Amino acid sequence: MDNLFTWDVLGTLAGAAALTYLIVAYTKRLIDTFWPQVLGTDVYAVLIGFIVLLAATAAQGQSLTWASVVLALFNGFLVAAASGKMSDKAIDEKERQKGV
Repeated sequence: MDNLFTWDVLGTLAGAAALTYLIVAYTKRLIDTFWPQVLGTDVYAVLIGFIVLLAATAAQGQSLTWASVVLALFNGFLVAAASGKMSDKAIDEKERQKGV
């Protein structure tokens, strides 16, 4: 069954990680022009994951209390880590196909 993203799906680790991976992959080159190099892409991915989770929380009708914002921030780290693994897998697969 093929489904597009829904707010419910974006509230899950898999959904948030997939969207975070796509946003970071498609905006990384642009962001690299002004994003401080010392922060790296990892912190950028945490920020994107945090925003995705906040949006999903708000879209599902939940109020954005300090507790939900802090929880979204903490979960943003998990989302970024899962998103990074997706990126690693994509790069590893590309290198495997090239015979590297």
